[in-house]
Amino acid sequence: MTATRVRKPEEVASGNISETGYFRASAPVKMGGESKAEYIIEQLNVSNAKKIALLMVLAFIGYHGLIHLRYGTDSCKWLLSNGRFKGDKEWQPYGCMMHRYSQQDTRRCFRYLAFWGNENHFVFIGDTRLRMLYEALINHLHPNDDDNGSLADSPAPSNLEFLDLKLKLRVNYVHASDVTRGVAEEFTAWRKDEDPPSLIVASCTYANFLAGNTTADLLRSFSLNLTHLVRPMEDVLAKKVRLLWKLQDPIVEDKAPREWRSLTNDDIDGLNRATQGVLKYSTVPIWASSRLIAQGLLDEAVAGVHLGPLALRHDVQILLNMYCNDYMNFNDGTCCSSAEPYTILQVVTYAILGVCVALSVAMLLRRWTLKLRGQTLYAPLNHTADATSPIQALATLAFIMAYFYLCDRTNFFMKENKYYSEFSFWIPVGYVFALGLFFTEDSRFTKVLHRDETDELKGWMQLVILVYHMTGAERVLPIHMHIKVLISGYLFLSGYGHFTYMWQTGNAGLVRFFQILFRLNFITILLCLCMNRPYQFYYFVPLISFWFCLIYVVLALPPHITAATVDANPYQYLYLAAKFVSLLAVSTIFYMSEVFFERIFVTRPWKALFVTTDDDIHEWWYRWKLDRYTITSGMVFAAVFHVAQKYTVFDDNNHGNLFSRRISLSATLAAVGGVGFYTTFSFLCRNEQECEEIHSYIVFIPVIGYIVLRNISGILRTRYSSFFAWFGRISLELFICQYHIWLAADRHGVLVLLPGFPTLNVIITSFIFICVSHEVHRLTLVLLPYAVPSDWKLAARNFVAFLIVLIPIARYDGMF
Repeated sequence: MTATRVRKPEEVASGNISETGYFRASAPVKMGGESKAEYIIEQLNVSNAKKIALLMVLAFIGYHGLIHLRYGTDSCKWLLSNGRFKGDKEWQPYGCMMHRYSQQDTRRCFRYLAFWGNENHFVFIGDTRLRMLYEALINHLHPNDDDNGSLADSPAPSNLEFLDLKLKLRVNYVHASDVTRGVAEEFTAWRKDEDPPSLIVASCTYANFLAGNTTADLLRSFSLNLTHLVRPMEDVLAKKVRLLWKLQDPIVEDKAPREWRSLTNDDIDGLNRATQGVLKYSTVPIWASSRLIAQGLLDEAVAGVHLGPLALRHDVQILLNMYCNDYMNFNDGTCCSSAEPYTILQVVTYAILGVCVALSVAMLLRRWTLKLRGQTLYAPLNHTADATSPIQALATLAFIMAYFYLCDRTNFFMKENKYYSEFSFWIPVGYVFALGLFFTEDSRFTKVLHRDETDELKGWMQLVILVYHMTGAERVLPIHMHIKVLISGYLFLSGYGHFTYMWQTGNAGLVRFFQILFRLNFITILLCLCMNRPYQFYYFVPLISFWFCLIYVVLALPPHITAATVDANPYQYLYLAAKFVSLLAVSTIFYMSEVFFERIFVTRPWKALFVTTDDDIHEWWYRWKLDRYTITSGMVFAAVFHVAQKYTVFDDNNHGNLFSRRISLSATLAAVGGVGFYTTFSFLCRNEQECEEIHSYIVFIPVIGYIVLRNISGILRTRYSSFFAWFGRISLELFICQYHIWLAADRHGVLVLLPGFPTLNVIITSFIFICVSHEVHRLTLVLLPYAVPSDWKLAARNFVAFLIVLIPIARYDGMF
């Protein structure tokens, strides 16, 4: 007879026993007959992964701190100095996000500055190649303005001017081929001017440079002239004028005009080195990224020497980002943009979390002191496997929230724009499903939509959604619509699961109601307070919380219908149908009148739950109407399923198929047809609005089709992917946390911890993001019994206390 070893609570709490069923963990003591490889494998558990993630975060904090000490924190320097091309020839500045300014965005920026009394005065002073940039900026503002005299071709170099009185905009081009006394006089005049230009872009060479006359004496003479120009330029900068010295762009030597044929790119590089050698000791910013853009797009150069349309567009966008970002606050434009100021509410929230950290440290010091004195430490007998106290849990959350703030509310870590390509989207999706299929195993359940299966479904759906958000694939309509199906599928499962629980148990008590709401909303509310974002910003949580409350009200209202009550009184099926019809009718009434919808949801005090930062409810209207029937269809499906199960229409109590071979084949064909129907629809519909309008009525078809395909076969139903199921258990935390520590700039960009290595950066940020999400999930479960005790009176007391705490916050946000 073999004795069974009982696992001690302290072994589980210390991380020797795995927190989940996915990774196998063991005691860190190496056994006698154990190989080194086995010992290493045994250390691959969640607890050790989190320790590695913590060390990586600390290392990257130190790394970026050194970068800021060495190069400064001004993202304008990053914008103007370096960058790289992405696969579609889009320019990505080093370490920051560049907004793509449309004509409307540009005019709005100039109009905003004009409203506050600023004159938008741009000056381009340099050779004919700089004139091309001047013309590109004018064309960006007035692409169809044929009467614009400033764009008229001039056979000889001349000074040009463009005026727009409505925008208080004046753009000048001053021709200057070389650094002469005339250029110095221009800067001297601007230095003395009480109203100097807002932005000056300069780029000059010296006489006979184009002819290839690049002797060392001429370069020394150029450097000397440029040195004399430094003082006037610095005086102009002192008047808060934005001034850039643009390096000379390379040329295509074999395509250059005759007068340029003697000039080589080595000569241009020598001139640029001389320019950098003079200006590096001054405060004059050097615009070097323009040269990198020109070098990457040499094949598009006009006549071999002038920038092509795409290079000019990138240069114009850089100038506009530098000039407008700090005023316009576009979410996808972090270059030259100041960090968001903190609020009093954030200070109070972090102060409270700081107190929890201090208390936790004091508790640890006390335990350590008692241990040194040799005193025995006792723990309550009712301690669970995770013996973390609520103070320790809140202290851990304080550090996690500090990391969130550092990532997304400061410019400490770098950010980049999203990049979509077929390769960047489908390759990660392929890897994810390959891993999911590799980690498949038998489930101990045989029921349709059992726990392992629903966790698996939530897991792979969430991973695909993460790839979708990371790559910015929303621009592809079929992919966008299929992601909508995944989100709707999550809501469908929610309706199915909550109905099934109440149908089988009849439990409609307050304790479970508050438990579900706490698990859904705890981290979201904490992020709202710490990150200064409205509740609606995390749109999925308000959506699923709203529908859960509606499900609870509908099913809890008398008559209370369960599997037991319908056995005693079959007429209750009619009451259940009436509830479903009423729910569908209310949804339809709300949808038919947007005005009525807005009047209901903008009523105080719950208005703050449904509006965005701009006090706009259209985001909630859009999200709600897209899935207005999804939850109800999930509940109807659950009711039909359980009735069919009751009357033995199918049998899922064994490992066999649900139906006979003929019925199974017919159901499989119908399910494949349903999924194929939606896919075909997503490719054929003409625009996003039309697709989403129809989506609300047909989304249940592919969802039910997938459920049938996944469950009709006993072999498929009783196996599941433990890889996907592990992610499914933390799917909610993954969805919420991605906004700030995986993506960046409120999900409009990508967080960069390791600049210059995009693929490796995604791997590192993903690892840290997953570990943090799992820890947040664990801490939520630790705090759950303290926030929502099993006694309904205590739970109601805590809820009232929460409402009292919410009152000053509500007054601060203008809810009352």
